[in-house]
Amino acid sequence: MEEQIKGGEGLSTEEKFKEAARIVFTKKGYAATKTRDIAEQAGLNLALLNYYFRSKERLFEIVMIEKVQQLFAFMAPVLNDPETSLYEKIDLIPVSYIDMLLKNPDLPLFVLSEIKNNPGRFGKMIQANGNILQSSFVRQLAEKKKDVNPIQLFLNFIGMMVFPFIVQPVLQAVVPMSEGDYIQLLEQRKMLIPQWMKMMLAGE
Repeated sequence: MEEQIKGGEGLSTEEKFKEAARIVFTKKGYAATKTRDIAEQAGLNLALLNYYFRSKERLFEIVMIEKVQQLFAFMAPVLNDPETSLYEKIDLIPVSYIDMLLKNPDLPLFVLSEIKNNPGRFGKMIQANGNILQSSFVRQLAEKKKDVNPIQLFLNFIGMMVFPFIVQPVLQAVVPMSEGDYIQLLEQRKMLIPQWMKMMLAGE
């Protein structure tokens, strides 16, 4: 196998298949992936995969739902907390979100590539996790900056956290840096993103 399943020794058979599916779907995309590829990545029998999940589509839906929840529902408790101020949310979210993405660096590309392939399925998943645009955070943005559509501010906020992970291969090719340098860059963004957001909200 080209890429080992992290912590595979402690995973159940079902979890090994799901982690292998994540790796293969990320590399090849849904259409080009065969169930045999996933079984080989997991180091397990193809018949066993069919026993647990019955089809590639079923396995993909399970993996996608989990990954979409990781990417978007991770910060939902903070976004929807009416007791937390706008600036507290702006301070808290980048730290926890960037930490989560550092542990799952291929997550944004995986989710975005499959959104492009099947936007309808993605829309249903997002609706199942609640409407982020109706969150306390977006309402607070609207109240703070009445002359700007709060969706613009929300997109900027999410983009500043996610974009470095999407462009990592290009960034490291254009600006040669070690893995440590890249992580340091992201650690700095935890402090810079709240500053930039507060400047946008304060600007005329």
